[in-house]
Amino acid sequence: MSIDVSQFHDVFFEESFEGLDAMESGLLNLSIGTADVEAINTIFRAAHSIKGGAGTFGFMNVSEFTHVMETLLDEMRNGVRDVTSESTNLLLDAVDVLREMLTAVQQKSDTDDERIENVRMKLESMLNESAQAVSEQADVGEAVEPELSGDDGQIGWTIEFKPHSHLLQTGNDPVRMFHELELMGDLSVVCHAAKLPAFSDIEPEDCYLSWTLTLEGDESKDAIMEVFEWVDDDCDISIEPLYSNEPLVEQQLEQKQAIEPEAARPSELVENDTAEPEPVVMQDNKVVQANAPTVAKASTQPATASIRVGTDKIDSLINLVGELVITQSMLSQIGDNFSEEMLPQLIDGLAQLERNTREMQEGIMRIRMLPISFAFNRFPRLVHDMTDKMGKKVELKLSGEQTELDKTVMEKIGDPLVHLVRNSLDHGLERPEVRRAAGKNETGLLHLNAFHQGGNIIIEITDDGAGLNDEKILNKARERGLVAPNEELSAEKIHELIFLPGFSTADTVTDVSGRGVGMDVVRKNITSLGGSVDVVSKQGQGSTFTIRLPLTLAIMDGQTIRVADQNYILPLISISESLEIKNSDIKRVSGKGELYPLRNEYVPVIRVYELFGLKPQTTDLEEGLLVVVDGAGGNKVGLFVDDLLGQQQVVIKSLETNYRKVVGISGATILGDGTVALILDVSGLVSLYKDPSLAKLMVVDERVA
Repeated sequence: MSIDVSQFHDVFFEESFEGLDAMESGLLNLSIGTADVEAINTIFRAAHSIKGGAGTFGFMNVSEFTHVMETLLDEMRNGVRDVTSESTNLLLDAVDVLREMLTAVQQKSDTDDERIENVRMKLESMLNESAQAVSEQADVGEAVEPELSGDDGQIGWTIEFKPHSHLLQTGNDPVRMFHELELMGDLSVVCHAAKLPAFSDIEPEDCYLSWTLTLEGDESKDAIMEVFEWVDDDCDISIEPLYSNEPLVEQQLEQKQAIEPEAARPSELVENDTAEPEPVVMQDNKVVQANAPTVAKASTQPATASIRVGTDKIDSLINLVGELVITQSMLSQIGDNFSEEMLPQLIDGLAQLERNTREMQEGIMRIRMLPISFAFNRFPRLVHDMTDKMGKKVELKLSGEQTELDKTVMEKIGDPLVHLVRNSLDHGLERPEVRRAAGKNETGLLHLNAFHQGGNIIIEITDDGAGLNDEKILNKARERGLVAPNEELSAEKIHELIFLPGFSTADTVTDVSGRGVGMDVVRKNITSLGGSVDVVSKQGQGSTFTIRLPLTLAIMDGQTIRVADQNYILPLISISESLEIKNSDIKRVSGKGELYPLRNEYVPVIRVYELFGLKPQTTDLEEGLLVVVDGAGGNKVGLFVDDLLGQQQVVIKSLETNYRKVVGISGATILGDGTVALILDVSGLVSLYKDPSLAKLMVVDERVA
């Protein structure tokens, strides 16, 4: 039966990319000098897994490239080579190339063969330099400890490999291991089939064979054990030195056969078997395709649509399903024999159903939550590369990595975070000589911190660099006509200018910054997620960018409001307060509209019915309510509505996916009575208030309204 191996590719790619992340992290944490064996082993194992998995699925270019990396890492862990910045940077480049190769294979696109070959040649050149150095050292008479001592005539190893009967059921294939050994030297393989039963008695899932292998070469015993580490608990194995005066394995076998009964002799010797085996995979506890350990958890879902879930979360959901079944059974019995006397039981049952449903909803939402370390993990490499390029010294501090965030939000926050980190490295943190002159430590600090606050996740990007230059920002804004020549702004207002489209204070354009494209996009991307970004900076001391995001984009707590004859949902996290107001308190300013004095500031009043072109039930501010919400940049605005109808959790449906983007509307939801309510976008309402010409985009199809 032919098996479609591609169904297992997704998990291979997912685990390979995780392995590359582990390799990158390990390389960045290596100390220059004598290698940390444990750290090198971690990196080596990740490379070994990728190589084995790639070979299993026939991605031989990936497997061969990884083998060269593996050889260099093997020299480090065996003490043959010290860790240097040159070798670490080269291995980081190799990790990048390997990631590009895997991405190309996954997406079935072309690879950059020139770049691959360039890095491969650098790796091989470094390996050749090491071999040449050892040779030169031997030439001048210095003591060199070979792995195999020539004095006693050792030329390799004899390996007795006896798999347990269940080995094939673990998804492992001995022939794959033999191919690995072939790369280490001259390999002879003899198969022993003495325990093979009659054909009618064969269990196709059991392994009856064993092997004697002879490997001639200078590999260490540890290197050979690495090949068999996946099956260490599923076989009996012995590895003994092979000496030049010992008979060859074939001669040993002939002697063994001479004393064995005829029926016990193997019917065929398999030597140097290089034929590609038919794949075997575990499926429904049947062995139908051998695969490397990296594909043990096969899945047909694409990597981008998959998510790993802890068994504790699954167990919790299973328990909740059981509670729902019990509640459903109880309500069903009440329905079958309902009478007025059973009304209290019905009410209790409905309350229990509501409680179980809420708990299940929260449990399902927890499944979507991932630690923000998935987003933070990219920054050690980014900081390493950029500081090397710019000649700066930076210490990266990460905290709150286990703070959980919705997977969808996580995927969309990555690029804004990268831009803010690059901004701190380029504009904020100074060069070592500048920091020393300012009385600072020559190594700058970049701190990424994440934590929960209410229904939000807060991400802070803090540096102890130069801070924002208020005077320079203000002058640039005046040059571009964004600020009147004589207009004075507070520090907070000046800092807000950096988020304007096309704004930049860089004197020169580089490949890092200076084009004025970025900070406005950062804010736009974050506000599209229902979040906000603010900056606090002090010149000479540093800056802190604070991102506030909802924990999830799927379900939110909302406040139902009534405007004219329509009901809308306002995100609860956007609401600061709601209050009744008096007409006498309203200040009307020409060109500024209506302002309401709220403690120490004036809040613009936005009449929502005017923005949406609705016929109001009242225009008198005293007959409605003012809902104060946080607008863009942390500025407050007041939304004039007719009434507040109550709070509820709502399931968000994308309006853009099902219809089109509408200014002032972030989505829609279906209420309990089956009607559709639109979810308001506060930043969009503010934009619509400032630019009424956007009102033409507010026409909503009757099917949605």
